[in-house]
Amino acid sequence: MAVLGVDGWRLGWVGALLHGRTVELLALGTVDDVLAVPGVEVIAIDMPIGLSEDGVRVCDVAARELLTGAASSVFPTPVRGVLATDDYAEARAISRAATDPPRAPSAQAFQLVRSIRALDDALGDPPTDRVVEVHPELAFRLGLGGVTDRKGTARGTVQRLRALRAVMDVGEALDAAPVGVPVVDALDACAAAWSAQRLADGRAECVGDGTTDSRDRPMRICW
Repeated sequence: MAVLGVDGWRLGWVGALLHGRTVELLALGTVDDVLAVPGVEVIAIDMPIGLSEDGVRVCDVAARELLTGAASSVFPTPVRGVLATDDYAEARAISRAATDPPRAPSAQAFQLVRSIRALDDALGDPPTDRVVEVHPELAFRLGLGGVTDRKGTARGTVQRLRALRAVMDVGEALDAAPVGVPVVDALDACAAAWSAQRLADGRAECVGDGTTDSRDRPMRICW
C-alpha cells in the first residue's frame, strides 16, 4: 500500500506518492484531488488541520523549539475564526478579538488561509486519522538528519537530496516531475511522504498536548 506526502504550492498541491523506494511526483489542483489519489493508506500534509479557537497551538510552539535555526519555518496557525474571511484587515480584527493577549496573523500566515479552509472543508465530519498534519523541516532536521541549511539555498538543496536519497529514489522522481513543479515544494512533499510512511508503520513522532479542536481534529504535528 502506498502513502502520500503533500505540500502546497501556488497552483494547488504537490503530491509525492511513495511505495517502497519508488516515489512519483503529482501536480494536484484541489484538496479533493489529493484525497482522491487511489491506493493510499496515509496522507501526510504540510498544512494545519486542528485549529485553536482562541490562542497559540502547543504543537506550533513545540515545533519551533525543536527546530533550532529554522523556527521561522513554523508559521503561527491562524485561529479558526479567521477562516470566515478573505480580507486581511478583517482577519486581523477577528484574531485580535479571539486571543488574549490579542494576536493577529502575519501576512505570510494569512496567505495560507484559503488552503487551510479548503482542507478543513474537504476533511468533513467526523475527522479521519488517514490525513495527518506534518512539517517537512521536522522530517529533514530531526528524522532524516543531515540538514542544517535553509531550503532553497544551494547547500540546503544538496543536503535535502542526500537525506532523501537514503530512503527513496528521489532523483528519478524529480526527473519525471510534472512541468512547473518547484524543486523546493517537490522535496518538501517527499519529506512529507517519508513521514506518511512512518505514520503508516506506527513509528512517527508527534508534538502537541493531545487536545482536539472544535471539530474534534487533533492539534498536533508529526514526522
